[in-house]
Amino acid sequence: MISPILSEEDISLDLVTKGKQSALSKIAIRIARRNGLDEQMVIRGLFDRECLGSTGMGRGVAIPHALLGMISSPAASLTRLAQPIDFDGPDDDPVDLIYTILWPASATSAFLPALSQICRLLRASQVRARLRQARTSDEALAILEAKPVPAISTNLHTCCFEPGVLVSRYLSHA
Repeated sequence: MISPILSEEDISLDLVTKGKQSALSKIAIRIARRNGLDEQMVIRGLFDRECLGSTGMGRGVAIPHALLGMISSPAASLTRLAQPIDFDGPDDDPVDLIYTILWPASATSAFLPALSQICRLLRASQVRARLRQARTSDEALAILEAKPVPAISTNLHTCCFEPGVLVSRYLSHA
């Protein structure tokens, strides 16, 4: 279940952007406003992480993320772009699905399992296809919650995920 960190209000369908920086900026501002965070801090966190290497994971999906010292609980958003953009992913496919996650820097032990969970969910071709067809935020959230995956823990001090199942591409840059 994705809902502990993602709600219907965190989903934006058919966002118009001019490219990767535009998309990240618009997404960062939306997350910051929804969660009462400093917009520049969120933008800087996402851009700084992206400078370490693209968070594009292939097949039209990117998972930009940042560990932030100023937040005490995770925040996330799912964005479907109106037009796919170049995201420097491993397969060079343009990206149209962006799952963004902000995580407290004080809880890094819970972050990597949560990131891995999101990666596994979005690797499923049927999930991606259905998200691309979703007509409403409510429908998109239902698609994410319908996939049988363990719940993403919002308990920042314990993890109840499969140990050792992490996405190595993100481990080196998280």
